[in-house]
Amino acid sequence: MKIETKIFGEIEIADDKIITFTNGIIGFPDMKRFALLHDEAKGTNAGIRFLQSLDEPAFAMPVMDPLIVKPDYDPEVDDELLAEAGHVTEDNILVLVTVTVPGDLTKMSVNLQGPFVINVEEHKACQVIVEKGDYPVKFPIYDILQSRKAGE
Repeated sequence: MKIETKIFGEIEIADDKIITFTNGIIGFPDMKRFALLHDEAKGTNAGIRFLQSLDEPAFAMPVMDPLIVKPDYDPEVDDELLAEAGHVTEDNILVLVTVTVPGDLTKMSVNLQGPFVINVEEHKACQVIVEKGDYPVKFPIYDILQSRKAGE
């Protein structure tokens, strides 16, 4: 399918790249179909990718692997909360968190409390709220990213 996006212009999404959130995402229950995109020039290891809505082409949410900024990230989530994502295993799971990029980049943060859980084999996903552990909604990442960049 072809869509016109705000960030990437016109793109074509193969059917096997469509990720379905049965109940949508928090705050956007009607958005159920997404694709995971990245800046081709920076490659997939650039850190930040975009969860692009196929239902609302103007909507793309920056996301990243939480382990990049919090290597010990391992929230405990009840299995029934993951049911929407199908049969999730260590081999087929991809966990992403939303990135907030304000005008002042030093205040950049990720939401460790509301991760997206994607079953990469079944192309199903869900967003969960982590209630156990100390995972904030606004975990500052600017200094962490700068340190990583300096070390590379």
